[in-house]
Amino acid sequence: MADHGLEGFGRTTFTHDGVTRKVLRRGTGPAVIVMSEMPGITPKVLGFAERVAALGCTAVLPVLFGTPGRDPHPSAHGPLRARAYVGSTFLKLCVSREFTLLATGRSSRVVDWLRALAAHEHGRCGGPGVGAIGMCATGGFALAMATDERLLAPVLSQPSLPLPVTAGRRGTIDISPAELAVVKDRCARGELRVLGMRFRGDRFVPGERFDALRRELGDAFVAVELDDEDAAPEALAAPHSVVTEHLIDAPGQPTRAALDQVLDLFRTRLLAEPPTAPEPGSGG
Repeated sequence: MADHGLEGFGRTTFTHDGVTRKVLRRGTGPAVIVMSEMPGITPKVLGFAERVAALGCTAVLPVLFGTPGRDPHPSAHGPLRARAYVGSTFLKLCVSREFTLLATGRSSRVVDWLRALAAHEHGRCGGPGVGAIGMCATGGFALAMATDERLLAPVLSQPSLPLPVTAGRRGTIDISPAELAVVKDRCARGELRVLGMRFRGDRFVPGERFDALRRELGDAFVAVELDDEDAAPEALAAPHSVVTEHLIDAPGQPTRAALDQVLDLFRTRLLAEPPTAPEPGSGG
């Protein structure tokens, strides 16, 4: 792919508690907060947002890091520039006080800003509530955002924080105990269905993390766990990004089925439409 010129996306800003960030928007209807993976809002993340807009929802993409529309693939800017861009973005993420990469038992500070954005967009877009998907470093944010009752459809795509560098961090996710208690109560009352996705061999999203989510959330947590062989073979990195870089966008492919499951969650919870029937041969 090449850089995306952001055609078809509106550009605005949102300020909360003295922090202003850029926001991209596309579509009309109930809001879905799309939080990108490293190294930012890539062309494939924008492609996912276009699918959300095509449902009849408003895709809202906060710019949390990176350059919106930039293609990180070496074919776009050359291997050296690609590595430098990804490396510098990751370094900025590591030193940011807004993101909690290693600590357990707490949410990243940016989640408060994201909850405020979701509330603002709900008032602006209407509908029964808001959806949210986090990917990679932002994967757990959708869970922490679900303390707000306006958040009806949280999706955790390859939630990678805290980084599982020790055994103790493998079975945790970046949410505080108090916030987790609120989410668990909402799940117990039948208000939430939390969708999580990972590749089984993904060292950033160990199986223990999903086991912990099953224990904490019970049947309200729906896990989609894919074999590494299900990932797009042309992707440069090891299987990780379920609905973007490692998506095989073809009927019958497990990653396509996972994508359809995400869109169905938004469709049923935000648009009150029945789920679509799975395609023959699709997995998940």
